[in-house]
Amino acid sequence: AVTDQAMENISDVTVEECTKSRYITPMRLKYKQNKEDKCWDLISEHDDVAVLLFNKSTDSFIFVRQFRPAIYLNNSKTEQKNDEVIIDTDKFPGSLGITYELCAGLIDKDVSPTEIAKMEIHEECGFDVPMESIEHVTSYRSGVGTTGSKQYLFYAEVTEEMRTGKGGGVVEEGEMIDVIEIPKSEVMTFVMDENINRPIGMMFAVLWYFQNKTKS
Repeated sequence: AVTDQAMENISDVTVEECTKSRYITPMRLKYKQNKEDKCWDLISEHDDVAVLLFNKSTDSFIFVRQFRPAIYLNNSKTEQKNDEVIIDTDKFPGSLGITYELCAGLIDKDVSPTEIAKMEIHEECGFDVPMESIEHVTSYRSGVGTTGSKQYLFYAEVTEEMRTGKGGGVVEEGEMIDVIEIPKSEVMTFVMDENINRPIGMMFAVLWYFQNKTKS
């Protein structure tokens, strides 16, 4: 697939304390466990959905490719320069933050997770999928040490006849997303490749597919 090289064009990186955010809220939970005082620093955030998409027309899985700042930070090293903490993008290029993931999105509207899934499939990947064709697989907790948020996993099959656009996310919200197709015959090698930044939910979803959607 053709990928957007502008996605990797990262520059002028600085790292600073997060004091206010519309997406997350840093917190400290204090409690007693078996009468012993304890505390734990955590982050409150929205639950979200993720969708494993299978394109029946091309016999391939549809994933999204994007730049994730948290992955970039963890693959880089910071340094002090003047009064700022920076990351030198000559030493640590933007490609270090590129991930491959399931189509996904935050549950930040007062609608069902399935409706959110339908919206994200259209916005990110360009397919109009009927609600009744979006199968709920399961839900699980992600970031158990930091966020504890819930992710709802869905599965949907699409065909080229259902394609209404090229996807890519909502540009007005700053999203920059590539739509990637990986043939079914290659997908296990792909998701097990340690050189690729990919989340555990994506790996689980592919394993679920082969256990539940194939006869072998």
